Amino acid sequence: MRKADMMLGVYLLAAIVMFIVPIPSILLDVLLALNIGVALIILFDALFSKEALSMSSFPTLLLFTTIFRISLNVSSTKLILTTGNPGNVVSTFGSFVGGGSLVVGVIVFAILVLIQFMVINKGSERVAEVSARFTLDAMPGKQMAIDADLNTGAITDVQAKEKRQKIQDEASFFGAMDGATKYVKGDAIAGLIITFVNLFGGLFTGMVMQGLVLNEAISKYTILTIGDGLVSQIPSLLISLSTGILVTKVSKEADITAILVEQLFSIPKVLYLVGASMCFLAVVTPLSTPIFLAYGGVFIAVGYTIASKIGVKEIEEEVNAEEEEAEEIRRPENVVSLLQVDPIELEFGYGIIPLADVNQGGDLLDRVVMIRRQVALELGCVVPMIRLRDNIQLNPNQYVIKIKGVPVSEGEILFDHYMAMNPGYVEEEITGIPTFEPSFHLPAIWITESQRERAESMGYTVVDPPSIIATHLTEVIRSHLDELLTRQDVQNLINNVQEANSTLIGELVPKLLGVGEIQKVLQNLLREGISIRDLITIFETLADYAPTTRDTDVLTEYARQNLRRAISNKYFPNNEMTSVVTLDPQLEQEIMNSVKQTEQGAYLTLDPDKKQQIVNALQTEITKLEDLGKNPIVITSPIVRMYFKKMTEEYFKDLIVVSYNEIESNVELQSVGMVTV
Repeated sequence: MRKADMMLGVYLLAAIVMFIVPIPSILLDVLLALNIGVALIILFDALFSKEALSMSSFPTLLLFTTIFRISLNVSSTKLILTTGNPGNVVSTFGSFVGGGSLVVGVIVFAILVLIQFMVINKGSERVAEVSARFTLDAMPGKQMAIDADLNTGAITDVQAKEKRQKIQDEASFFGAMDGATKYVKGDAIAGLIITFVNLFGGLFTGMVMQGLVLNEAISKYTILTIGDGLVSQIPSLLISLSTGILVTKVSKEADITAILVEQLFSIPKVLYLVGASMCFLAVVTPLSTPIFLAYGGVFIAVGYTIASKIGVKEIEEEVNAEEEEAEEIRRPENVVSLLQVDPIELEFGYGIIPLADVNQGGDLLDRVVMIRRQVALELGCVVPMIRLRDNIQLNPNQYVIKIKGVPVSEGEILFDHYMAMNPGYVEEEITGIPTFEPSFHLPAIWITESQRERAESMGYTVVDPPSIIATHLTEVIRSHLDELLTRQDVQNLINNVQEANSTLIGELVPKLLGVGEIQKVLQNLLREGISIRDLITIFETLADYAPTTRDTDVLTEYARQNLRRAISNKYFPNNEMTSVVTLDPQLEQEIMNSVKQTEQGAYLTLDPDKKQQIVNALQTEITKLEDLGKNPIVITSPIVRMYFKKMTEEYFKDLIVVSYNEIESNVELQSVGMVTV
């Protein structure tokens, strides 16, 4: 067993023993002196500690010292009531502090008790309670800040772990301090009770058992009672003061001495005013002129000195700032760090923080992970890291989705509400706040928790706020996934395929196509929502046709044709009859006649009026499909598909254009119209 363990055990054991076994007065003197010394150590440790957590064991220490002090009270009470001789320390405190006067001693003792009980104890208890409450309330925001710093790379995983642990330690410490201050309050009350027991019990013992007259008994036992009260209340006062100092610490960077000196004597104007006021009082009032003039002169002189130091410091800071600014400009790495842009960001107002805070039951972070998994399974592409940040510049319930640092979509939710959407067959309306679903801009209403069950029973589709944000984020990622696919991502995909298909990759890259050309083909597929998960089929197609053409648009069409099973399953599921729109063969021929081939690729040279006629005719046919509740799908010949898609995508973003070669033979189609001009 270590010596420290033995000493702590003896300290506590002594407190327990003193409750039971009477101790001699000389030993009581030794223990009372030890109690005063320990109280002083605790006071100065609390005063000069850098932060509250530097004394994280203070609540436990407070309990130990309280028990030890009460046991000393009990032992001194035993000696006072049995022998009338509690030792030198108690007697000295009783006679010396009171200056030999019972009245003065009683008054001094009463003042000390009032100061401790009414001022320090009560204030420390309130500050500890408020500190605990605010520390716990601030935990989610601090953890969000740590996650944001970790996501941006400002701190490492180890540093983030240390910061999280420190937050938990602070919460535990201030929570424990909230309870520990009750010990201090209870100790003060117990001290008062013991004092009255000593006084009246001592008078009774002196007069009945020792035969003292009333005046002698009062003189003797009042002094002993005051001495016993002072010798216990002074250490208690010191520890109460330590508690107050510890829970009111606000700085974590410097000791309290430096903070107090800096904050009290940092403004020369204040010292000038105080010095002038003191001199004015010395001259105009009957107050001691030499004393007040001396203080006034000292304050004015100190103010002048500080003003001179501040002037010199400002000049030095200005020079240093200019030098640092020039140095920053000369550092290229600092400029480079500013150029980094996150691929995907989700910024939200402070009202949405609980949805992303795990400690408050939020699951938005888990949903973001699921979004990345879902997109990877659905489209075969790894979504970059999604940064979640709170932004105080946004409205509390607003969120913004950014792609490469540029806002592309936004929305607003009501935290304690649900969004109810009419799927089209609900006849009875429910009351709520009108709004629009942010992903697809469908009309919806906000309803309360109490309306949710009724809305669902009526047929409404009811969605909670985290699902709304997650769905919106998923749709934005899908529509911009082609922009997010980088050459490095493509290289990673190639490396994954190469592990089991080294022959294929060896033939394709870099002999036939470069990584950039493969990237463009994959981006073309993703732009139209075609999954690139079957990379082997895509790469084999590219290896087959790359020797004859390196036009990435044409290679994309070949890849689509070999992915016909996946395309048919996506747009024509379950072999059901599907309503589509076709193109007039004469129109297809006109489109092909307007195609011009260049070294940079092919493009259309259609007359603007002709193009507008085609768009208008297409709009008419699409309206037919939408009236039937069908997705707008246009079927074209293979050679025309990519040109027709390019021509119409700026007008009809969600239009699906499929060639006949991309459809399985068992798919049944029903043409509801033909685009013709």
